[in-house]
Amino acid sequence: MSLLSCFELGLIDRLRESPGLGAVELGEAAGVKPDAVEQLLFLLVKEGFVAFDEECGGYRLDALGEVGEEDLQRALRYMNLIKVTALRQLFYLTQSARSGSVVGLRELYGAEGTLYDAVAGHQDLKDAWLGLMNTVTANIDPWFFGHVEIPAGARVLDLAGNTGLGAIHAYRYKESAGLSVTTFDLPEKEQEALANFRAEGLQEHLSFIGGNVFDGVPEGFDTVLVKHFLDMFDRDDVLRILAGVHRSLQPGGQVHVLVPVYPEDIRDAGNYNVDFFPAFFIGCTMGQGGPQKLSVYQRWLEESGFKVTKAVTKDASEIPPDVIPVQAVISATKIA
Repeated sequence: MSLLSCFELGLIDRLRESPGLGAVELGEAAGVKPDAVEQLLFLLVKEGFVAFDEECGGYRLDALGEVGEEDLQRALRYMNLIKVTALRQLFYLTQSARSGSVVGLRELYGAEGTLYDAVAGHQDLKDAWLGLMNTVTANIDPWFFGHVEIPAGARVLDLAGNTGLGAIHAYRYKESAGLSVTTFDLPEKEQEALANFRAEGLQEHLSFIGGNVFDGVPEGFDTVLVKHFLDMFDRDDVLRILAGVHRSLQPGGQVHVLVPVYPEDIRDAGNYNVDFFPAFFIGCTMGQGGPQKLSVYQRWLEESGFKVTKAVTKDASEIPPDVIPVQAVISATKIA
């Protein structure tokens, strides 16, 4: 919050425009006391984000001055997500774990259900969540589709595909004669998804089916994509979802799963997934769920009647240091 507040107060932008400003000038520009400016910037100086000149009493950007705009905006979206959807709700983490529900959303917003239910009626939650999710999808999809095979002319189902961005990417990256992609998600997302398909000129190739995965998954597909979804649930619900996917597929059809994963040894250095996701899922979004080790997802797929054909974890060296999830793609074939 100290770092994010310096951005929200405009201190970083002012230093980018005018290096060397002191606490008084920065405070006047931000509308806060210079004492508060100094206190907030102590941490940024300690971490090397900002530099302080003892002789002239002025500040300048240090490491933050080397960060490109695209990288900076992505990092800020993560920080804003944590501020809006996590910091307050995690006050109730213990109660959420006991009840299996997101108590913070009920106490703070009067919202029952999950974060994904609450975003429909609370713009601040929606802006914080959707902005980052679209960024995550745009960044990871090229890697995901580079590791999956979709047969020419296949009927593809994008399970829990939200408002259609994943379906659009599936068609763009795997276009072939006769290829069709169907987004399956809650009925209230249909109009926005269809509008997105029309905006891309893909309405002839993309469609939407409304429903709830726990009530049944549409059947008769050659390929099912399950992205950013299985990690939201505990084991029993994951197995219910995979059973529905198994029924959805033609014999020999494939499922491609994209999930954040924990390393096989959770003590591995740089393992930020474990730092973030347990509290985030239990206390902020679902009241359950969280990523698993890659070996666990493979075992669950096999228990559900699939043969795993491919499992790839994204190379940590390819992931920007501000990005929390380490993603994996797992492909499996339906055993008749």
